[in-house]
Amino acid sequence: MFQQYRRTQIAEMRPYKPGEILSERVSISKSDLEAGSPKEGDMIARNPANHEDQWLVAADYFAANFEPITK
Repeated sequence: MFQQYRRTQIAEMRPYKPGEILSERVSISKSDLEAGSPKEGDMIARNPANHEDQWLVAADYFAANFEPITK
């Protein structure tokens, strides 16, 4: 059974640059590929403890679930 969890860590992300060739270390889900990603507005996330571990976050998901931290 699925359960809801709140994130407790800060996410490290950067914008995808249209036309950028992504490294093979950036994971993109099948559903995101089928939806046209990578595309403008998508973000590239990385594991703060392992910068080699990177994945694409679709623009719509990013907009609904993340906001910048202001210092």
